[in-house]
Amino acid sequence: MNTATPAVTYRTQAHLAPLTGHLRVPGDKSISHRSIMLGALACGITEVTGFLQGEDSLNTLRCFRAMGVSISDPVDGYVRIEGAGLQGLRPPAQPLYVGNSGTSMRLMAGILAGQAFDTVLEGDESLSRRPMKRVIDPLTQMGAVIESAEGGRSPLIIRGGQTLHAINYVLPMASAQVKSCVLLAGLYATGATCVTEPAPTRDHTERMLTGFGYAVNRSESTACVVGGGHLAARAIEVPADISSAAFFMVAASIAPEADITLLHVGMNPTRTGIIDILNLMGADITLHNLREVGGEPVADIQIKSAQLSGIDIPESLVPLAIDEFPVLFIAAACAVGRTVLTGAEELRVKESDRIAVMADGLQKLGIDATPTADGMVINGRGDEATPLGSAEIWSEGDHRIAMAFAVAGLRAQGVITIHNCEFVETSFPGFASLFRRCGGGLQDTVALGAHA
Repeated sequence: MNTATPAVTYRTQAHLAPLTGHLRVPGDKSISHRSIMLGALACGITEVTGFLQGEDSLNTLRCFRAMGVSISDPVDGYVRIEGAGLQGLRPPAQPLYVGNSGTSMRLMAGILAGQAFDTVLEGDESLSRRPMKRVIDPLTQMGAVIESAEGGRSPLIIRGGQTLHAINYVLPMASAQVKSCVLLAGLYATGATCVTEPAPTRDHTERMLTGFGYAVNRSESTACVVGGGHLAARAIEVPADISSAAFFMVAASIAPEADITLLHVGMNPTRTGIIDILNLMGADITLHNLREVGGEPVADIQIKSAQLSGIDIPESLVPLAIDEFPVLFIAAACAVGRTVLTGAEELRVKESDRIAVMADGLQKLGIDATPTADGMVINGRGDEATPLGSAEIWSEGDHRIAMAFAVAGLRAQGVITIHNCEFVETSFPGFASLFRRCGGGLQDTVALGAHA
């Protein structure tokens, strides 16, 4: 199932006009994944609008189709799911391929641990290097039987027919994926499964389970579910993804004379660290039309140019912005003074080692960036008219790194060439064209055949 992907290269160009306009970025990836999973396990018809038609979310959709769930092809973000119920999934004919999606693998591991049949979860080469022991351990404590590659890596072989029992699990790290995995396995366990987290992480799973009529008991840092219930189908409207909006928030902050409004962006309080950090740096951000849609807060976000200042990023905000740090590093590079990030060791086990790869790229652009074990120290050059140089950057197939350096091109005095950008489509289909539409200079070229 793993086929070659054409290599994509970005080349930044000087933008000829200020970044302006009203934009809507694609749907939230986290909610899109969960809409397929919970819709498939619900009883009845779930209709989804705003679904992210990126490769990661589509791989989740294909996996549940392979287990017998009737799901329509997405059309302009609309998906119709005929739920099979918690016990209605069927054995897939072949391994379930999730591509580059850690969310798919980790959350589905929790669901599959409770099935009567064996399954194999596999991903691409990048995902096969990411740690899965963090979900294998709690699932094994619940009674699951899981085989893995050396070091707890994928592929995962999940043996069916096991009796799961509830556990009280204290997360060793702040991880929404691990929390969600255990809670989803708890739907199939006897008793009350509880997860306690050391710091707040995104709570889409808890909110959406509640929306599907499955009780989630929450008290401070602990969430619990009792096995043996059922989910009732419902309509889901997926808001725009704040992680995707982050690239345009930083772009408008660092580009001269910019004024961008991002429409219908999800404002889940466990996801707004990007706004909090940029505000601490002096960004000009205004929220308009705050409202709630389908249990999730949303707003329109207006961002104007601002002179950013370096800060010591509060560790309490790190889990609330963990996916946004690649582009926040670009903001820090364009800020006046020093920015210090600590407590973010999780960045080393994302799609790439985001600390090492971002530090290397920033150094090539002439920025004083020092990686540390759990973060980075960046001495920004915001007092210079063109603080960044030109360079060739290898994104290591990491979509967020590719987009971050595309944003850096707004303040570069030359061309930044970014290699291995093909995986941008996994989370942000049409990024390059939307970036150009609001005034950013970016070429994207496709080369067929093998690539690094």
